Amino acid sequence: MRTLRAAIAASGVIFACGAVALPAQENWNDARTLELVRAATARRAVQLADTGLRSYTARATGTLTFLAQLGEGFIQSPALVKSDQLVLEVYWSAPDQSKQRIVGRRDTLLLPTDINYHRDHLGIIQNNFPDVIRLGDGDEVLDVPHPLSAAGQRTYDYRIADSLAIRGSGVSVDVMMISVRPKDSSVPAAVGAVYVDRASASVVRMTFSFTRAALRDRQLEDVSVILENGLVEGRYWLPRRQEIEIRRSASWMDFPARGIIRGRWEICCIQANIDLAPQLFVGEEIIEAGSPEQLRAYPFEGAVLDAVPEDVRALDAEEVRAVQEEARRLVQASALARTRSGNLAARGISDFVRSDRVEGLALGAGLSQRLGAGFAIGAGGRYGLADSRWKGRGSLSWQRAGGLSVSLHGADDWLQLGEVPEVSGVRNSLAAQEFGSDWTNPIGARGGALRLERARASSGRIFAEFAVRAERALQIRASSASGTFGSTVPAAAIDRRQLTLGWERTRLLNEGAGRVRGALRLSGAEIRAPGAGALDARVGRASGELDLALPLPAGRLRAHTIAAGTSAGAGVPIQDAVRFGGPVTGPGYGFHALIGGAGVSQRLEWQGRVPFVPLNLGRFGRVPGTLVLAPYLHGVWLDRPLDGVGSGWHPAVGLGAIGFFDIVRLDVARGLRDGRWMFSVDVARELWPVL
Repeated sequence: MRTLRAAIAASGVIFACGAVALPAQENWNDARTLELVRAATARRAVQLADTGLRSYTARATGTLTFLAQLGEGFIQSPALVKSDQLVLEVYWSAPDQSKQRIVGRRDTLLLPTDINYHRDHLGIIQNNFPDVIRLGDGDEVLDVPHPLSAAGQRTYDYRIADSLAIRGSGVSVDVMMISVRPKDSSVPAAVGAVYVDRASASVVRMTFSFTRAALRDRQLEDVSVILENGLVEGRYWLPRRQEIEIRRSASWMDFPARGIIRGRWEICCIQANIDLAPQLFVGEEIIEAGSPEQLRAYPFEGAVLDAVPEDVRALDAEEVRAVQEEARRLVQASALARTRSGNLAARGISDFVRSDRVEGLALGAGLSQRLGAGFAIGAGGRYGLADSRWKGRGSLSWQRAGGLSVSLHGADDWLQLGEVPEVSGVRNSLAAQEFGSDWTNPIGARGGALRLERARASSGRIFAEFAVRAERALQIRASSASGTFGSTVPAAAIDRRQLTLGWERTRLLNEGAGRVRGALRLSGAEIRAPGAGALDARVGRASGELDLALPLPAGRLRAHTIAAGTSAGAGVPIQDAVRFGGPVTGPGYGFHALIGGAGVSQRLEWQGRVPFVPLNLGRFGRVPGTLVLAPYLHGVWLDRPLDGVGSGWHPAVGLGAIGFFDIVRLDVARGLRDGRWMFSVDVARELWPVL
């Protein structure tokens, strides 16, 4: 109820006394609750007429922000794609006439998109919705019964969940929180809570989401709405603050992708009982008061991004998440869950087509199918034209709405060595095919794994996996248009049983302006020769990654650390060695040229924005006229080196240039200890999983 107190306080009424919590009701649809619901429904039916409110005017300022999020569990921070800032003149006249004029609008584009918002997202919600709720001009939610309507009383169950008594400055407000759930969770309905002033039966606040049946677009994950009213002149409960979040999730191939629209509105400067001309309300409710150029000329303060609330960039908006959690608690999670049928399955573009020195050109595809009750199956395959060999994978998984999953995997495929990828899949395929530059290190792997995982945006991903597989070396089978491929890893032929524990989390700093991402893997394995019963060796391995982005007044500091090590002693296979070298782990040195038993890769990078030539992409927006320059220092420390590499530090210096909506990066680097010049062009690492 903390946000409710803040909303009431913001209305201009100063409360000198604290709040007194009253006991909550335990039973649904008891006489006391239904009496209050009927009174609130009747109050809405007369549209405030008996309060003496004839009309009012107000000004609303708001932001509409579009964000994108990728990856299993959506534990990474969403990327801000586009943000609009709006200013409205709001007019209302009894009983239900509304007009909203957009007098100021400007936007900023951070990634290319041609998104257009529905008209009703460009304004505020009046009268706490009519008797039927529509959102997205009916494309998102259509004709859901309002909880405080005649149809709503036939659709919903009600319970008084909490009470708040506030006294002070001659004003007494007793607010009752009424939980609302549908009698039948399979029908289109709202789920959440309505806060009602017990004395007047006026709506003070509404927070709700919707059942799966209410969401018309099958890609909609959820829609959440928060409407807060403030007390004006001690008599009228009128809009003060509103929030809406719309999340669409889908699989781009088989890679989870989510689009998020977040709208925030603050309503101020309310004047009640102003004479308004009837012709003011002719035509559409929400209109623009001028041309786009005139709307941009509105005297906004600061930059567009200055108006974006800090928590909009965060993984979760706290109040919206609370609404969604309450909705899931009130009805079964299955009633809110998005359903999926069969889907084309791939982890990225490279699962469809790729090129490397082992397979040459390889073509593949896959399918996944939801079975219901959280179960899913998937299968995929790939055929290499140079090695004339099929590779395949299959999986059976079960997942709960809370993020817990269990999966069983089987595969006869390649396993990539190295701590992290050095380049994107598409970039590597092009370079391998044309120039003989293959920056992957595959070995053959046949076997299966059982994985238990929990992924949550608030706490990250944690998993345990037990794998049994046979490993083998691969040979070069392909040729390129020009250039010569480097050799493959002379992997030992072994049978492996391995237990791996892992953790990964992203956390925002400084109210969303900074970010830190951490990952850790610990594994222990038993190694045997193929077909042998005797144990050859036990191998332990640990690896971790820490990526820090810290904004400073003149730019941003990036610090990226990758560390790994294996147990010492005989019997450690060459495929378990630590491998650095390449644009990410060792710029200025050859691909995986720094090999050893343990090592650390450390980069310190300063990123500053400078003017550059803007580009117009038509309906996808305009490329900002800036470029990020990123000078950096990099060092690799190596212990127990292999293949004649020196131990100790291997330093490098480099300069990066990041442009085109900050998704294309050019690097020039020089290794300072037996290194070389390195030139690299690629897209942002956040996009690599889908390439």
